[in-house]
This record gives sequence, structure tokens and C-alpha cells, in this order.
Amino acid sequence: MAWTENDAGSVREKELIEDNGFLKGSQPSTGTSGSPVVSSPVQKGFEGKDALSYANILRSRNKFADALALYESVLEKDSGIVEAYIGKGICLQMQNMGRLAFDSFAEAIKLDPQNACALTHCGILYKDEGRLLEAAESYHKALKADLSYKPASECLAIVLTDLGTSLKLSGNTQEGIQKYYEALKVDPHYAPAYYNLGVVYSEMMQYDTALSCYEKAAIERPMYAEAYCNMGVIYKNRGDLESAIACYERCLAVSPNFEIAKNNMAIALTDLGTKVKLEGDISQGVAYYKKALYYNWHYADAMYNLGVAYGEMLKFEMAIVFYELAFNFNPHCAEACNNLGVIYKDRDNLDKAVECYQLALSIKPNFSQSLNNLGVVYTVQGKMDAAATMIEKAIIANPTYAEAYNNLGVLYRDAGNISMAISAYEQCLEIDPDSRNAGQNRLLAMNYINEGHDDKLFEAHRDWGRRFMRLYPQYTSWDNPKAPDRPIVIGYVSPDYFTHSVSYFIEAPLVYHDYANYKVVVYSAVVKPDAKTNRFREKVLKKGGIWRDIYGIDEKKVAIMVREDKVDILVELTGHTANNKLGMMACRPAPVQVTWIGYPNTTGLPTIDYRITDSFTDPPDTKQKHVEELIRLPECFLCYIPSPEAGPVAPTPALSNGFITFGSFNNLAKITPKVLQVWARILCAVPNSRLVVKCKPFCCDSVRQRFLTMLEQLGLEPLHVDLLPLILLNHDHMQAYSLMDIR
Repeated sequence: MAWTENDAGSVREKELIEDNGFLKGSQPSTGTSGSPVVSSPVQKGFEGKDALSYANILRSRNKFADALALYESVLEKDSGIVEAYIGKGICLQMQNMGRLAFDSFAEAIKLDPQNACALTHCGILYKDEGRLLEAAESYHKALKADLSYKPASECLAIVLTDLGTSLKLSGNTQEGIQKYYEALKVDPHYAPAYYNLGVVYSEMMQYDTALSCYEKAAIERPMYAEAYCNMGVIYKNRGDLESAIACYERCLAVSPNFEIAKNNMAIALTDLGTKVKLEGDISQGVAYYKKALYYNWHYADAMYNLGVAYGEMLKFEMAIVFYELAFNFNPHCAEACNNLGVIYKDRDNLDKAVECYQLALSIKPNFSQSLNNLGVVYTVQGKMDAAATMIEKAIIANPTYAEAYNNLGVLYRDAGNISMAISAYEQCLEIDPDSRNAGQNRLLAMNYINEGHDDKLFEAHRDWGRRFMRLYPQYTSWDNPKAPDRPIVIGYVSPDYFTHSVSYFIEAPLVYHDYANYKVVVYSAVVKPDAKTNRFREKVLKKGGIWRDIYGIDEKKVAIMVREDKVDILVELTGHTANNKLGMMACRPAPVQVTWIGYPNTTGLPTIDYRITDSFTDPPDTKQKHVEELIRLPECFLCYIPSPEAGPVAPTPALSNGFITFGSFNNLAKITPKVLQVWARILCAVPNSRLVVKCKPFCCDSVRQRFLTMLEQLGLEPLHVDLLPLILLNHDHMQAYSLMDIR
């Protein structure tokens, strides 16, 4: 059974708006001094009227120096003209001579204590110096003098808002809120006060109130980009991504270069891409990820998720490109390195996979997924001790990492320690009772230590089948045509139509099937097709059959395909071994369903009606139980077609060696203590005989020594035993059979 490698599919989000996601501060004021400049009404009934009028005209045209000279000449002639003092003060103010300006306004106030204009300008000068309380007091006096004087109310709203922000930042949040409301009482249309209320209510997590305040700010100031942006943040954090994106779009419509909004848009679009992808629309997910990069071309999370999506679409070249881009723009993205390792491992580039996993661990030393995946590669390479170390570290880093326990079970199984393998699978199932890998691996392992007539073995398969059925909907009717002259449609589903042990037994049925009277549909779930896959496909198509590649397609969708093909009899060839499609069989897409070849026991699935076998494998008086009805073929239930790479039969090595060489090329799980006892008796009974055993884990010294020690305890000298590790090329593997006389 294969194990699962996990990738890190989650998006690391960050809000780019300052201070917990919200912009702060009151709305900036206008004018050189940072506040609006107001003008007094023209007064009448005094001498020097023409000079004063001309000074006002010069001032209105921003000729402040010339106007100032005229005002001073007027005041030299008559020091009691209030309007001249105000005009002089404004000219001084606009030339950044704030202290002299203040003195001029003060003179005007002495002459006219109720002059709203002079009081307002004094408030402006106080505000420019940061003396907000004095500014507010001066504005209040101006309004008391003249309630209809709009500049004073506008300025008071500004300074009250600034006071509110100052109080809030110093920790006096409630007093700050009070000042914002005072500002709105003075000027109900002052948008920045609504905006800052939105900020403070957002920080207090009173999001409905915050949204209302932001909306009012936007109504009063339709171009208020920050308000739209912060509304988007609230909607995004609530999971309402569509509303968040709409707010960011409004923001960017009025401020196209607002970087914070563009970055937040990229985040929201990436999240929406992940959402729709998980809902099943992977193409739309990819579209959203790409749109995110339009707003932020260096957003690593969008690139990373594109890598994940393309990997799921089996577009591995594109996945590699985007994982590498993600790592380039975020050198701390260990997940991208890990997922690159998964792709290279699946491509059998194990050295590159190890390099990627190690790079991920250099970034995150306790990254449980990369620790686990590195252990997987070491297991494949037969480096059992190194594999165990890595997987145990993964479990220490994440004690609830279910698949790590499953992979530890695979490791123990490959090393021949079946009881420990089953224990590891059961630990995985305690954490994740629906773990398909661990559940099926446990059943497969139990075959090695439980006798076929053991009720415990049957009950384990039956119980698994009942639980597994709950995960899939079952069809109860079929619309297959019932015309008597219609050819019966037979479907064969397997992941093993490549150079795999099952392929040597399925080739004959596929090639010699009665295609004239039966319609044959082959469903191929091969992970990595090879020349044998291509040969099978060509032969099936040439004979008139149908070949469908289903690798990577959800099993429920495969079930729909089977129903659309009107399959009458569906035969699965895998059982509880790697990459099986028992989930599709659980849906019962065909009225008659059969299991054959790939598994030596019942599947436990009630939706499988028959199991094809023979009287030798399952004698008529067998006590082994099955949920399926046994169909015993005459003679043998399978037919072996040897590999063309096997070559001619070589002369028996005993002729040149002078002794008999026994051998077995098999995994250690099948070499049980009972098998070893039989081997030891045979070798001890045949003088000078030798034993050759080839197995992947024999590249590990500890496994070799353990195996030799067991044989030695049974009376077999280790010097008479040759242990060979995995031979990668199938041709070399076949040639190695010439080392043995009896297999």
C-alpha cells in the first residue's frame, strides 16, 4: 500500500493595513500651515477704504507681501480697523510668521472680542503648534460669537477629531470616541470623524458598528479610499470574500495606486481561489490566483497556491515553476520546497527530492511534513534506520500527525516487522479513524500474520468495508439497455497496467478477450505510465476496446463515467493494495461488481458481489470467509505471461557451482517466521546449498544483520546466505534470476 505525502496547502495571510489592519489619524487639513485659511467679510464706514479694499484684492491673489505692506500703512493711519489686523494676520500666517500673525489676530480680538474670524484664525495657529485644547477653545469662542460661521465649525470638527485620535493613541479610547462624536455634533458631515470611529470600533471588534461608520464616511466623501479599504478588511476577516473584493474594487476605482488596497485585494483573491478550488472548481481557483498576481505581482502566496493547483491538475511542470517563484519571492516558504520535493519524488528523482526536503528543513527544522516526506524517500531507498529517525522526528514535532504513523507502519512492514507495522497503523487510526491508507495497510499486513481461517481477519475486512461505505453514496438502479442481442459491457479498473506484478497476469485477458461478442472498457489509474502501459493501450484499442485514463480523477466522478459507459460487469484488480479504486467500487456504478487477481483475501466491501479464484487458492472446504461469493475458475484463476526482458532460460548454476542455490526475490513482510523455518530445514537438509534473497531494505546494515541473526538462530550459517538490495532496472532484475537453481 502506498503512503500519503502531504503538502502544505494553506495560505499564510497578512493584513497590510497599519496597526492591526486599520489606517489611523484624522483627515489632513488644507493650506500651507496645515489648516484652512478663512477670510473676514469686508467692513465699511472707515477712512482708507480704497487702500483696504486693494489690500484685500492683493491678498486674494496670493500677493501676501504687497498686501501686508498696504495693511500696515492702513493701520499706521488708523489703528482701530479690525479688518486690517485680520488681513495683516492672514498675510503673516501665509508667510509662515505664525507668532506675528497671532499678535495681529489678538489685536483684532481686543478691538472686537466677538470677531469669529479672528478667533478662528487664532485656533488655526494653536492647532499648527499642536496646542489642540487651546485651538478647540478658540473655535468654541468663535461659534459662540457667531453660530452660523461655518469655517469655525469645520475647524472645530477637525481639531476635535485630532484630539480624539491623540486620546485613543494614549490609551484613553472612550474619551477619544467622545471627541469623535463631539466633532460630528459640530459638523455632522465631517467624514474623517466617521472614519476614525470606524477604526476604533474595528479595534474593539465591534465590526457592525465599524462598518456603519465607514459607510457614513464614504457617503460624506465618496472618494474616501481608506474607508472602502478598511471595509474590505472587515468583510475579508469575516470570510465574506466577495464583499471584501467589491470594497477593494471601489477603493482602487478612486485611488488606483493605493498599494495597501492592492495588496489586500491580492490576499482576498488568493483566499477566494482556495475556497472555490476546495469546492471543486479548480480552473476558477487558478483564475483567481492569477488575478491576485495582477494586483501584487510578487505575492508569494498566490504563486504557491498556483503551484498546489497545477499539481492537483497533474500539470507538474507549471507547478514546479510557481513553487520556485514562490520560494524566490519568499525565501522562508518551506512549504514550496516541500511540495517541490513531492513532485521530484513522484518522478523518481529521489536525490532532488531529498535536496528539496532538506532545504525546507533548513528553513523550518521542525517542519513535520518534510521530516515525514524525507522518511518516505529513505524508506523507498531502503535506508530504514535513517527513515525511522526522520519519521519519529515528524511525530515528535506533531504528535497528532496521523499519516506519519501510517508511514512508520510502512517502514516496519518493509523491514519485516509486521506486528510493529500493525501497531503503527492502529495509532494512525486512533487519530484519524477514516484514514484510508492506514485502514487498508492494516488489512494487508494482517494477511501476513493471521491464518486465512481466522475470524479476526475476516471481521477486520468486513468492519472496514462497512465504515468505508459510509463515505460514498451508493447507486441502487441502472439504466443499462436490456436488449438480448446487446453485447455485455465489461469494465476492468486497475492502477497496475504498467511493469507491475499484476500486469503479468492481466495481459492475457486483455489481449485474448472476446471483443466480438463483448464490449471491453479499460479504466487505467496508472500513476506513471511506461512502455508496457502503451502496449496494453494499443492492443486494447486495436481489438476494438475502449481505454480511459482515470488517474487523478475523483472516484465519485469515475463512478459516473462507468455508469455513462453502461458497464454491466465491473472488475477491479487491486484490492487493498496501492492506488486502488475501491471508493469507486463502493458507489456500485455497475449492477455486477467483481474483484480479481490483486489481493489474496476479501475486500470487505458489500458492493462487490464476486471474487474470482480457483480450487487451489481457495479449496471448496476453505474456512476463510468472504463478503463476496467465490467464483472458482477451472484449473488456475490467473495466467502468467513472462516479460520479454527475461531472456532465454539460463543453464542451472548448479552445473558450474557444484551446489544448489535456492532464492527468493520478495519483500520481507512475506518472509514470515514460519517461512524462515521451512527454508532453514530445506537448506540444512541439502548439503552445501546456498540461499539468495533480494529485498530493498538489505541496503541497510541493521536489517541485514537482523535477518541473518534470525536464520542463524534456526541453524543456518550466515556464510551460506547472500543478501541483495533493490535492483532498479527491470532487465537487470530479470537477469538476476540466473543466480538461482530453485526459486
